[in-house]
Amino acid sequence: MHVIKVEKAVEMIPDGATIMIGGFLGVGTPQIVIDEMIKQKKSNLTVIGNDTAFPNSGIGKLVVSKLVKKIIVSHIGTNPETQKQMIEKAIDVELVPQGTLAERIRAGGVGLGGVLTPTGIGTVVAEGKQIFKINDAEYLLELPIKADFAIINAKKADCNGNLVYSLTARNFNPIMAMAAKTVIAEVDEILPIGTIPPDDIHTPGIFVDYIVRAR
Repeated sequence: MHVIKVEKAVEMIPDGATIMIGGFLGVGTPQIVIDEMIKQKKSNLTVIGNDTAFPNSGIGKLVVSKLVKKIIVSHIGTNPETQKQMIEKAIDVELVPQGTLAERIRAGGVGLGGVLTPTGIGTVVAEGKQIFKINDAEYLLELPIKADFAIINAKKADCNGNLVYSLTARNFNPIMAMAAKTVIAEVDEILPIGTIPPDDIHTPGIFVDYIVRAR
């Protein structure tokens, strides 16, 4: 694990990368890293997250800057710019039920071949997907989701990369940290090793590659 400047962290992300971004309506989202991505004009991105937040927050800022070619999210209802670009076919939107999205990311992180869920049976969500019948009930096979990068946000880190999230910011961040090749964590505070009690650690440092200090 290395502590680096945000500029160096974002330089590692190539155009066209697939990126998971933590947060829920911008809460628990790495805003500093996103701002730097916009500054460096990282483009043609595939972004995976719970939502596209708002036009002036979180993933929404990447959408407004027209840096995203595809998003995989549970909803876009709070961001009219995402809706506009989808209607204009300027961005590809894949809507995934929220619980299914979380489980697909978790499956990618723990090495499962997929998850079975009844959510979406009989709707457009089921189109083109395998359906299994188990004990007289039907289930969709939802495949794992992985990414090139996970950009996450935490309240605290120690010098080994162990992370602690604050309250509801502990949403998609922990599972995304497990499901990407490279994990960049934006943190508010970096503490000496041993100062975070083991029971308080939400994401072990083994999953974290780089830490960026929030300004």
